[in-house]
Amino acid sequence: MRNLIFQGGWWGGSRPAGGNILRDPGGCEGLTGLVEEQVRVCRRQVEAMDAVKRGAELAVEECQHQFHSRRWNCSTLQGLQVFGKVAIQGTRESAFIHAVSAAGVAFAVTRACSRGELEKCGCDHKVRGASPEGEGKGWSGCSDNLSYGIAFSQAFVDSPERSRGISSGRVLMNLHNNEAGRKVRAGTRVECKCHGVSGSCEVRTCWKVMPPFRKVGDVLKEKFEGATEVHPKRVGSRKLLVPKSSRFKPYTAHDLVYLLASPDFCERDPRRGVFGTSGRRCNRTSPAMDGCELLCCGRGFHTGQEEVVERCSCKFRWCCSVKCKQCRHLVEVHSCR
Repeated sequence: MRNLIFQGGWWGGSRPAGGNILRDPGGCEGLTGLVEEQVRVCRRQVEAMDAVKRGAELAVEECQHQFHSRRWNCSTLQGLQVFGKVAIQGTRESAFIHAVSAAGVAFAVTRACSRGELEKCGCDHKVRGASPEGEGKGWSGCSDNLSYGIAFSQAFVDSPERSRGISSGRVLMNLHNNEAGRKVRAGTRVECKCHGVSGSCEVRTCWKVMPPFRKVGDVLKEKFEGATEVHPKRVGSRKLLVPKSSRFKPYTAHDLVYLLASPDFCERDPRRGVFGTSGRRCNRTSPAMDGCELLCCGRGFHTGQEEVVERCSCKFRWCCSVKCKQCRHLVEVHSCR
């Protein structure tokens, strides 16, 4: 099977390929966009490739959610690469893409482990013993094996950068942001199930689960806003990324970094992978980035009307249904010139 599920770079896995799942290691060579080491990982753990695809889908969906009201909204140009050319420009947007993609693969592979979909991993058996919440509660459920998901993401997602050598500033930037994305574990929670006579909770089975990926996206969006501009500098025999200005805060392993200032994303520029904002819906009364003034880059906006169909005049009928009418009305909509 030669499904091109990684068309346009490995994160092209966000494009469904007819719903097919790769089962044969021999099909790994047919996945375009993978470097040699990724093909080797695919051959060794072919059953994990569907989780990689789901992780890429998660990343794209989350990126488009977080930036839906911004000038750059993770859109693509004429159905080409998933994130367009922005992913290779060393910008703040590129930093977010790498972080959310690495996090998405770690998240999806971890979930696949817990669901028993992968032969080489399962629940995290290191979470054992009495829980911190006292009597009758123990860690005997299936905790998410986050360490396996992170290790897989490192082996697979980082391979394109490591194959180029780690001497360039952009490679250092991408590897740093990949790892920063994987470090987001905010909101890991405990879930429990009670066991006992008549539903009593004499014994509780508990396990640790990852938060919804939306929480990961929320944290990464905050890190995007506070990302540090850096430049490569040789320190002894090593090349490191250091803040471009002494006024910038020192960054940590959890922060995002970028090398180049972003374009304004106002005008369409296929050469740079910029879609532009012409035709985008805007909010006439908002002073924020989704407002017509900022989103339309001062070009002005068109105002029109659109018919909306909504449920209305709903009545409860005994027993047990709700019957509604369909109401149509016109609403005012605004779009950038």
